[in-house]
Amino acid sequence: MRAAVLQLSAQGLSSTKLYNYIRVAHKKGVKVLVLGEYILNPFFKELEAMSVSMIKEQAAQQITILKELSTTYKMTIIAPLAIVKKKKIYKTIAKFAPNSTSYYQQQLLINYSHWNEEKFFSNEIKKLESPMIFKVDGFKFSVMSGFELHFDELWSHISSKNIDCVLLPSVSTFDSYERWKSLILSRAFTHNCYVLRANRIGEYKDKEFKWEFYGDSILASPNGELLTHLGNKEELMIVDMSHTDVIRSRRSWGFKEIINKRSHL
Repeated sequence: MRAAVLQLSAQGLSSTKLYNYIRVAHKKGVKVLVLGEYILNPFFKELEAMSVSMIKEQAAQQITILKELSTTYKMTIIAPLAIVKKKKIYKTIAKFAPNSTSYYQQQLLINYSHWNEEKFFSNEIKKLESPMIFKVDGFKFSVMSGFELHFDELWSHISSKNIDCVLLPSVSTFDSYERWKSLILSRAFTHNCYVLRANRIGEYKDKEFKWEFYGDSILASPNGELLTHLGNKEELMIVDMSHTDVIRSRRSWGFKEIINKRSHL
């Protein structure tokens, strides 16, 4: 499976870079492309100052563009978006496939005093469900937000579905570089699957903080190894993943088999 991460800063309504990079990815045989959080929308702190009508208009334009790109280039595009329904704003991850579009409403949102997405967005607080799952050419993907990576309860769904790769759009900032890398590699190893993380770049300043988005988009192997990663510049990262390597890793470590032996005791 050939996939790609497009590491960008916020693009707003501009689609030129998306067109150019997706054309390149298509020529290289990419089947799945992942964007980081707050690339198609402004950063969260900027969204707080925008009108609902402006957010709605922006999302509608981005959806039209991404549907067209997915259909034209026969590519599945994973893109976080702020969606407006009945004047309420929802934080979602959209999957644009050549013949369909679907949405995953983020289940767990940041709720810190300086960054409170849970308060701003209207995402329902309810019992956790499985993250989005889909297949491309027999390769099984799941999608969750960067913040959701922290929670074991969502990973229990991943374990039960035999996922080949978790796609992880994120918006990591401040001094979290090493912590995020360690967490991604650990999750990939203990669940014996690839984790492909797309983090945005750029910065946002307010009166209290300078939010520096450092990139470092990553591909972690099913053995918990760092296979490749980007720096802090705009870049397209193309990666190859193997279902055979996922199966080999699971058989080698036997984590799931050990648990299954005890599940009926």
